[in-house]
Amino acid sequence: MTVRTRIAPSPTGDPHVGTAYIALFNMCFARSQGGQFILRIEDTDQARSTGESEQAIFDSLNWLGITWDEGPDVGGDYGPYRQSERSEIYQKHADQLLEKGHAFHCFCTQERLQELRTQQMADKQTPGYDGHCMHLSEQEVTQRMASGEASVIRMKVPEQGTCTVWDQLRGDIEIDWQQVDMQILMKADGMPTYHLANVVDDHLMDITHVIRGEEWINSAPKHQLLYEYFGWEMPKLCHMPLLRNPDKSKLSKRKNPTSINYYRRMGFLPEAMLNYLGRMGWSMPDEREKFRLDEMVENFDIKRVSLGGPIFDLEKLSWLNGSWIREDLSMPQFAERLQQWALNSEYLMQIAPLLKERVELFSDVVPMATFFCAGMLDITEQDFQHKSLSDEDCKRILQYTLWRLEPEQNWSRDNLESIIKGMAETMGLKIRDYLFPLFVAIAGTSVSTSVFDSMAILGADMSRARLRHAVNLLGGVSKKQTKKWEKDFREYL
Repeated sequence: MTVRTRIAPSPTGDPHVGTAYIALFNMCFARSQGGQFILRIEDTDQARSTGESEQAIFDSLNWLGITWDEGPDVGGDYGPYRQSERSEIYQKHADQLLEKGHAFHCFCTQERLQELRTQQMADKQTPGYDGHCMHLSEQEVTQRMASGEASVIRMKVPEQGTCTVWDQLRGDIEIDWQQVDMQILMKADGMPTYHLANVVDDHLMDITHVIRGEEWINSAPKHQLLYEYFGWEMPKLCHMPLLRNPDKSKLSKRKNPTSINYYRRMGFLPEAMLNYLGRMGWSMPDEREKFRLDEMVENFDIKRVSLGGPIFDLEKLSWLNGSWIREDLSMPQFAERLQQWALNSEYLMQIAPLLKERVELFSDVVPMATFFCAGMLDITEQDFQHKSLSDEDCKRILQYTLWRLEPEQNWSRDNLESIIKGMAETMGLKIRDYLFPLFVAIAGTSVSTSVFDSMAILGADMSRARLRHAVNLLGGVSKKQTKKWEKDFREYL
């Protein structure tokens, strides 16, 4: 048997360090066994999936040194490798489940489902579908579909008993079937959900081992049941521990930067990042802190994964990165990497037009351009003092801007200007007042190059990180305040 593993990211946002973490372990396991590692794009969410996000996934993983044997960009014998290009395959398999009586059409409206959920929660029951449409006659289903009534396809699950799922790290895991919902397999728009597409793709692509985050443990019974319904052998499962913030909470962008692009923009070495991700819940046989990718592959044993939640600690990562810089880069290599990072011609040519019209001496350039080549800026609360705005006003502007820009995919200068000017107008603020805290957060001063140009050049990850840093510097936003502000913010959209 040839070992085949996969990573299946969704192209709906910034490339996440959690994706890289899971990809690394899948790649190392496959390579250590002489097998193949596949990258598959799960873009069934057509409303949120973008080509830009997909390309960002490719670029960020390649930057880290994570490569794949098959995928949308490199091809392979098991394509297509984008779910959006496999719709007919999923429909065929959903029809098979309907024919065998393992699935059914559900016509329940969102209103009914919400009422059901509200009542179940009030009764302290596990929220889930109640089987309302499960016993409709074939004639009624045909008539309702012929009339154009929208429906989804749900899977049937046992109402009693326990499901036992075997995990490579945990052994047998028992989950009561009453805790397992009748999962939607095909949405009303004809696109599959993750659960059906995941099982069908893994089978058709000959995936032998599924290594994924432990948040998918509760979905394992649904997947195992689908394999049984189709009469297929299920891949071996291995659920990796989740990356966590220093306070043990799940890694989130509110407490830690989570985009790979942020770390690239900050000046971390890809070797150090990969080394650090490799130490998340795993260790070398000799326990050494520093190791290269080829050394990890050579010594990889999935049984050495620890189930304790690995802490993603920025200070530890910075220390490790410094060790790589000092111990593994010669002086010429150090100079070359520095140039590639921030002094390359492509980046300088973005900055140069903004500086040329503002300087009189070349010695003016470095002080003026410093914030373009920095990480988090050395700013204080005093820098946000303004004659017309209180600290609370500044914090609100920064937080609302951050919320508005967090999902934004179009990070062009003109789009940023349009969004921010629109926010200022909606909030009834003069644009120069609204821009003041943004200038300080992004450039460290209220007198600088256009904040729209600066944000476009710095990129989404660094810009959002600086806005978040400024909010925290001004005292952050409490849970109670967040709830109130989010309500107000929605009125501005």
